Amino acid sequence: MGIPDAVIEEVRQRGDLVELVGEHTRLKRAGRTFRGPCPLHGGEGPNFSVDPQKGFFHCFVCGEGGDIFAFPMKHLGMDFLDAVRYVAERAGVEIPDPREEAPQADPNQPLYDANAFAADWYRRQLESDTGRVARDYLRKRGIGGDVVERFRLGWAPEAWTAFGDVARSQGIRNEQLLAVDLVKEPKQPGREPYDALRGRVIFPIEDLGGRVIAFGGRVLDDSVPKYLNSPDSPIYHKGQELYGLGWSRGAIRRAETALVVEGYMDYVSLAAHGVPNVVAPLGTALTPEQAERIARYAQRAILLYDSDKAGLRATFRSGDALLRAGVEVLVATLPKGEDPDSLVRSKGGEALKKYLDDAVDVLERKIQILELRDFFGSIAGTRRAIDLLIPTIRAASDEVLRGVYLRRISEKTGVPQATLEREVADVPARDTRPPGAPDRRARQEGRRAEDFGARQPIKTRLGPERSLLLLLLRDDTWAERLAREVSPEDFRDPVYRRIYEGLLHTEGRRDAEAKWLENFPPEVQPVIEDLRASQEAADVPADEFFDANLRSLLARPLEDRLREIDRELAIAPAEQYMELIREQQAIRLSMRERNLPIQYGVTRQVLPQ
Repeated sequence: MGIPDAVIEEVRQRGDLVELVGEHTRLKRAGRTFRGPCPLHGGEGPNFSVDPQKGFFHCFVCGEGGDIFAFPMKHLGMDFLDAVRYVAERAGVEIPDPREEAPQADPNQPLYDANAFAADWYRRQLESDTGRVARDYLRKRGIGGDVVERFRLGWAPEAWTAFGDVARSQGIRNEQLLAVDLVKEPKQPGREPYDALRGRVIFPIEDLGGRVIAFGGRVLDDSVPKYLNSPDSPIYHKGQELYGLGWSRGAIRRAETALVVEGYMDYVSLAAHGVPNVVAPLGTALTPEQAERIARYAQRAILLYDSDKAGLRATFRSGDALLRAGVEVLVATLPKGEDPDSLVRSKGGEALKKYLDDAVDVLERKIQILELRDFFGSIAGTRRAIDLLIPTIRAASDEVLRGVYLRRISEKTGVPQATLEREVADVPARDTRPPGAPDRRARQEGRRAEDFGARQPIKTRLGPERSLLLLLLRDDTWAERLAREVSPEDFRDPVYRRIYEGLLHTEGRRDAEAKWLENFPPEVQPVIEDLRASQEAADVPADEFFDANLRSLLARPLEDRLREIDRELAIAPAEQYMELIREQQAIRLSMRERNLPIQYGVTRQVLPQ
């Protein structure tokens, strides 16, 4: 039995000839084509050409050529139908094999069907009277009907069970809807599950084959959380997918550069303003799997994250992931208060080009920021700066680039390159301790790298973090209140920080069976269970407990600065001494006005001789 012509044409259109050939030989861009050694006759020179626009390949030595189906036929010895199926598998087009007597149905097909129904329903709601407010919102952000249609944007009404009622009436079972997080289990027994997404613009997330695998939803105002995202499911693994890659991979390959933005709105806004070579991670920072995906299509990436504290952290974590994948990483810095969406809305897509042209290497951007914060003005600051720069050197998979980074840091800090190389390799310096002196390095013996990244929380030093999480785990109504004052970056313990991030994402989405806890990574689950089982402060009025710990958390960075001032006063020259005293007094006044506790002792104020 043959394959219908319409299906063959769909496979031809969706198939990526460069990606297909790239599995068998190394290709590099040469103008509008890609060149490399011929995999058909085993050549070594760049005599094999692939033209992605025309969809043909040709070898100038052996003379072989053809279209996307001809390549597996010539190289792998397939017949035409097998070649179509081979390309279809990679393009995400399903073709049942007629030679199988009883083709097995995909057990996850009901989940794909549920998501497809949801995407269509959300799309129709956007076009309805109830979707007017969402259409106005999108229009104000420069997103017209053609972009809405292209990315299948939709609207989830405010009603609690509007979607679920319609889905169930069409024969879609609650088990399917719950499996892909389209509905949530009711908190009161006997009621139907309620809609997971309400009062939000909907962004369907598609795989490379165009199937809807998850959803993101954005509020129209400044409510928290701003975004809600589908958790992992049998058909969706957040850390492996990139929003928009199916639409943008061709443009990324043609531009030889991927622009990486923070979220759906930045992506859609750039696409609406003529910037197509964009992707967005489905979280804050890129995972190793996402970085590897980008590396398949481009050897250069420009990070376009926000310039606030959270954005910079995400920038450098993403940069390190891309460096490990062998990608050249640049960072574009936008004007203060601007993000990619606001910039192109106010000034158009062409305005972005200037900032892309001015993008600098990720290590150089780190150095710029450290310089602005005066890290290189003291010995202690330089030591801290090196500690912050070393991870980026370690991430560089290219040995030459690593050498360039080492030389740049050596020039900037005055530290010999050989010393930096030992630090990068984690080789201890020669032992010059006096006889009998304690070996401080011995404390670290036997400790693994993961012990530092996923250690147990330090309860004695991080009381406010633990106390606030106790409250949030008992009652999620505290999450919105805490989110107004505290970001995840304000949590110093990495375990507590990850728990707080997860609580913000699941705010308002908890179920009676506590399935929402499954969204947290396994390594933090024991800590969550410990917190949930704890009876600490159970008899203390919740409002007082929250306020006291919030004020303690907000006071910490100010107390840290007071301690730094105390140390600086001891060695400050006369011309800087009074400036430090004024800063100290301003901090204390601010803390008193905000009713923040001052647990640090009175700083000495003795003028230098």
